[in-house]
Amino acid sequence: MLSVQGLGLHHSGNYLFQNTNFTIKKDDKVGLVGKNGAGKSTLLKMLSGEINFYEGSVVPEGNVTIGFLKQDLDFVKGRTVWNETMQAFEQINAWKSELEEVNHQLATRTDYESDSYTDLINKMTELNDLLMNHDAYNLEGDMEKILFGLGFKADDFHKITDEFSGGWRMRIELAKLLLQKNDIMLLDEPTNHLDMESIIWLENFLKDYPGAIVLVSHDKQFMTAVCNRTFDINNKKVDDYKANYSKYLVMREERREKLIQAKKNQDAEIKQMEDNINKFRASATKASFAQSLIKKLDKIERIEVDNEDVSKFNIRFVQSMVPGKVIFEAENLGKAYGNKQIFDKVDFIVQRGDRIALLGQNGQGKTTLAKILAGDIKDYTGTWNLGHNVNIGYFAQNQEEVLTPNKTVLEEAEDAATEETRPRVRDLLGSFLFQGDAVTKKTKVLSGGERNRLALCKLLLRPFNTLIMDEPTNHLDIQSKEIIKLALQNFEGTLIVISHDREFLDGLCDKIYEFRDGRMKEFLGSVGEYLEYRQKETLREISAEKAKLHGDDVKVEEKPAPKEVKVEDKSSTIVSKEQKNIQNKLKKVEEKISELEAEIETMEASFAKENPSEETLEKYNKAKEELDVALQEWEHLGSQLA
Repeated sequence: MLSVQGLGLHHSGNYLFQNTNFTIKKDDKVGLVGKNGAGKSTLLKMLSGEINFYEGSVVPEGNVTIGFLKQDLDFVKGRTVWNETMQAFEQINAWKSELEEVNHQLATRTDYESDSYTDLINKMTELNDLLMNHDAYNLEGDMEKILFGLGFKADDFHKITDEFSGGWRMRIELAKLLLQKNDIMLLDEPTNHLDMESIIWLENFLKDYPGAIVLVSHDKQFMTAVCNRTFDINNKKVDDYKANYSKYLVMREERREKLIQAKKNQDAEIKQMEDNINKFRASATKASFAQSLIKKLDKIERIEVDNEDVSKFNIRFVQSMVPGKVIFEAENLGKAYGNKQIFDKVDFIVQRGDRIALLGQNGQGKTTLAKILAGDIKDYTGTWNLGHNVNIGYFAQNQEEVLTPNKTVLEEAEDAATEETRPRVRDLLGSFLFQGDAVTKKTKVLSGGERNRLALCKLLLRPFNTLIMDEPTNHLDIQSKEIIKLALQNFEGTLIVISHDREFLDGLCDKIYEFRDGRMKEFLGSVGEYLEYRQKETLREISAEKAKLHGDDVKVEEKPAPKEVKVEDKSSTIVSKEQKNIQNKLKKVEEKISELEAEIETMEASFAKENPSEETLEKYNKAKEELDVALQEWEHLGSQLA
């Protein structure tokens, strides 16, 4: 589908790529990996045609269509979410407009016997065929599926895009790209603005995508699930591994060990040549031999081996005083911005040593709660108390607010240090990959990843016993994420972290606070267990949103999460036989709902690949009817237990 030959690109006087060759085929799902600055995003721009000043060639085969998720948005103001998403079908919309005009002429003209009237009939037939072949009359179902999957509600469809944040507008742009069904899809950090639920939905969508995909992501689980091929960009070249990310790591380590041995042999050869040069340079009879050795030495391409073992950094937070048993205690906590209530009636107790993940869709209040606890937001309802001797370190999501633009990296770090930690500043900066001249950079010129690394480094230069971290892995490459995760695993204090990175949270947190629909609930279990529960609930919620969108009366309530902490009156623990009966019926209905939803989802996935037969459509409609009945029964039984 796409052939790359002899690709080369100069950047800042040096080659970013040189003599790079590869081919992308129809079923390839390629993950680009490499350190920040290695050229991953640049390679995507070259493949898309956005950058065309390079050596070599990028040649699509035949009429290959290429879609590229850009980070800059160009929306027309005043469009609704639905109308903006419809812009994905530029060609189909043009055909529909042309067909409307043709139909109008056919209805108003009376020269039925003329050649031009016959031409109009032929044009109408041609346009109808084109629209049928491109499944133009089933677009709305595809749009609903993708918008719901990316976290939009039915009520959002007719809201103006101007009302949404940049992150939500980026989701609309992603939805448009997914709907276009290009032969090759180029994705640069597609999960950046997504919450965990939407990331998992996108992951499943891309696994079944019929075309080729080339993506950049720092989410290891996402890369492993989606990709079947990995390009490692390093040392001005692209190493091609025919494997997903986790298998690539194993293969790369094997290759790295061979490279280390080759470097040892090369170093020994170079030393021998240098010794001979020094030995023969002064000899008149051997001077020409020494010169030939010098030329040979200059031509040797030095083998470089990246040091990727993060365990050697051994980064630890400075130990602070031991706080009291209770770190935070909140009662009826709430926060609103104008008429919009973000959350309300939130109660919790955070105890010393707790390691809590704040999870939930974007805009539900996770960052707001973090800012309240960090003291950045003062106006809220309810009360919360800070425990004895609690010393808070806060990592804000927006690093532009916490770095001084005209200070250097070194000055920023030194200002954050105490007398005890000042001697460690340069070593710690080195551990966060600020080495050599990098410490003299002004903070205003740092990339997003560099800003995050510097802010994280500053946290390690002061003593804290409680850390509140809002998206600490944003913009970080995989190695940097491993460095900070290792430091947090070694942290002996209390940790509250907001993150959508499953791999980062795994093994780091043992409690989950979920934000949803203006409330916060505690979930006792692992991140994996929570995601299993949340995926099932998301299916129910999407069914409810579809019903709402199409004027159906079916109402789906969220069922209680397993392991959810509830405070109940002790008298309620005595359950009557009738209640047990209802509970058993409820369980059977829930199982039936799960089976029907899975069956419907499988059929819908097959519809995207080929037109269903009448028999399949009949089976699909019957399953939908059975699901509606089961949901109503589930609601009725649930109300009897309430």
